[in-house]
Amino acid sequence: MEAKQTEVLVLGAGPGGYAAAFFAADQGKKVTLVEMDERLGGVCLNRGCIPSKALLHVAKLVDETRESGAIRGVTFAEPKIDLAKLREWKMSVITKLSGGITQLAKSRGVEVVHGRGYFEDSQTLRVETPKGQQFIKFQKAILAVGSKPSLPAAFDLGNKRIMDSTGALELEELPKKLLVVGGGYIGMELGTVYANLGSEVTMVEAMATILAGADPDLVRPVAKYAEKHFKEVRVSAKVLSMATAGKQIKVVMEFGGKKIEELYDRVLVSVGRTPNCYDLGLKNTKVQRDAKGFVIVNDRMETTDPNFLAIGDVVGGIMLAHKASKEARIAVEAMLGHAVTSKDLIIPAVVFTDPEVAWVGLTESEAKAKNIPVEVVRFPWSASGRAISFDRTDGMTKLIVEPETERILGVGIVGAGAGELISEGAHAVVMGSTVRDLAETVHPHPTLSETLMEAAEAFYGHCTHMAPSRKKTAPAAA
Repeated sequence: MEAKQTEVLVLGAGPGGYAAAFFAADQGKKVTLVEMDERLGGVCLNRGCIPSKALLHVAKLVDETRESGAIRGVTFAEPKIDLAKLREWKMSVITKLSGGITQLAKSRGVEVVHGRGYFEDSQTLRVETPKGQQFIKFQKAILAVGSKPSLPAAFDLGNKRIMDSTGALELEELPKKLLVVGGGYIGMELGTVYANLGSEVTMVEAMATILAGADPDLVRPVAKYAEKHFKEVRVSAKVLSMATAGKQIKVVMEFGGKKIEELYDRVLVSVGRTPNCYDLGLKNTKVQRDAKGFVIVNDRMETTDPNFLAIGDVVGGIMLAHKASKEARIAVEAMLGHAVTSKDLIIPAVVFTDPEVAWVGLTESEAKAKNIPVEVVRFPWSASGRAISFDRTDGMTKLIVEPETERILGVGIVGAGAGELISEGAHAVVMGSTVRDLAETVHPHPTLSETLMEAAEAFYGHCTHMAPSRKKTAPAAA
């Protein structure tokens, strides 16, 4: 069988893969994009970021209608959940976005092949398609195959009542009692969805706090929300075993020095992700992986095989779609011989809980751990007119500042819409902005974006909506 010829092969059509394919095509390269699923978009679009945010929107609507009567005097009837209609709407969102990516591929002349890829050698990919085998010869390959949810062997009973994040997003039913194992961002987001749709949610986290690794200041409002909306949040707790018990799952866990045995209708296990780089034929190439299975790359996203680059979840680090998209451009630039690097990338992070949590750059905890001297300033949203106007004063905006230069090293935000606000913080960190730059940038009123300006003003002790807390003069204008 004669092999197809292409200059650039991209394996995996997630936010990293299709971004790499499109950018390479924009640079005049002949590109072939290979994707195992029938829809483009990868985990993020089909089984992750997009469907989870769609469901979180619905959960937020339900929560707001329930609280509206007591707070604002506007009362609604108890929400009725039509799961079939909800699943249909969720799929319409996915289909629309995936179809858009397909059209963008066509407009760029990117050839799309659907099937499972396997490398025969460092220049040949075999693709198992519904119509049979295809062989593709390439000059360069970009690995963008992503990751999948981890399911420890002790929990893998072959019972669909034990779900990973993919299964939870299917919304087959609303269990009366749901156990969420893992208090990271996936567990917190999906736990919020099920709790607001009517499930009794218990969360178990092995660490001493939920959202471990995030700034404790930012986590506190989320923890308060979870305590109110979940049946229980158990930190420093460990699940020992699971077993099928009729139509339920029997769970044995250790919590508070005691061994507890309970029954749940469903269990969501969200304890991390593993790279999708097994059974790809990488053993037939010079690509090397580390002890955890992640592909080893340098700061140009180049692997140990000169014909291969790799991006996104498969190379480890923080597993975020926008990181993969940025690495896609770096990989293509490197492939073209340009001087690029992924060192010191500023990658903002957002957790779409309620309230949302977002941060970028250096955190206060990291500064303490690394003995980096910083000044920290906080602006509580209880002083924000916009936050008060829609009853979301549970937020806070926080700046991490280098004392000598007053350069902004990090920004943290917790509150409604924090994910939409953090990009200004990212821009400030990337551009090396000072606190004065932010304080003197006029922000519209009343908005939540004002909280960034007011936090900067608070640094100098003259924030309009806070009592002065320090005597510090901003440096004179140049």
